[in-house]
Amino acid sequence: MATKKSGLGKGLDSLITDKVGKNTTVKEKTEEKEATDGVMLNINKVEPNRDQPRRNFDEDALLELAESIKQFGILQPLLVQKKDDYYQIVAGERRWRAAKMAGIKEVPVIIKQLSDQEIMEISLIENIQRENLNPIEEALAYKRLLNEFNLKQDEVAERVSKSRTAVTNSMRLLKLNEKVQQMVIDEMLTTGHARALLGIDDQEKQFLVAQKIFDEKLSVRDTEKLVKKLQKEKKENKDTADLKDEKLEAIYRDLEEQIKQIFGTKVYIKQKNAKEGKVEIEYYSQDELDRIVDMFRTIHR
Repeated sequence: MATKKSGLGKGLDSLITDKVGKNTTVKEKTEEKEATDGVMLNINKVEPNRDQPRRNFDEDALLELAESIKQFGILQPLLVQKKDDYYQIVAGERRWRAAKMAGIKEVPVIIKQLSDQEIMEISLIENIQRENLNPIEEALAYKRLLNEFNLKQDEVAERVSKSRTAVTNSMRLLKLNEKVQQMVIDEMLTTGHARALLGIDDQEKQFLVAQKIFDEKLSVRDTEKLVKKLQKEKKENKDTADLKDEKLEAIYRDLEEQIKQIFGTKVYIKQKNAKEGKVEIEYYSQDELDRIVDMFRTIHR
């Protein structure tokens, strides 16, 4: 069931700046201030969230960030939550990875207790705001919000500050052949190419066309033209096949009528494929069956 809206679509700042109530005790105020302002934690006590939407990290970009951290430190605290004997990263895994590369021993963190849905939403928002997710990771994250937390598409769109159409179009990419999805992840295809390929229903054909796009360096416009051409050819082939079927149907009905005139009973021709089929002759009494058999014997002689 969808939880109460929490302003997640406004960005991460609105999530990590809770106000202290007037009746809060001194101890609670101190703990709240510490959580909001950030504390330093041993980097080995902090671990990534295995369910976070992002799966791929650019090594070169991480090295650049690591060099920056060596010079200036981590400028923005990680958002974490307490687990059994460690702190799980909710937002900031890229900074954590770069800090490890830089040999940093302690990292600044803000500690929060969050629901699974809030963790998922925050991770998604952070990565979308920084454009860190590839299109397939983003689509999978939207799918998780829909399936695991029973949100509707317009609710997901509101939480991540996207239009409902943008969320819908993103999730459509998951209908692509898995090999084509991997090509999008590997940046062999753009989202524009991928959306055009959705016009091809046959999964294997999708992949073959995707390879052609990559090999021949086709633009999105060229890809759209190619897909339209394939769709037109498919329709023409279907129309031709339908017309051929109609002609065959007419021929079979005529043959049925001719055989019916010979045997004086209903006859059906049923086609299995282009070369095979069967002929069914109805009879309604033993005498009629004997008559039909005698006719066959006469023909055989």
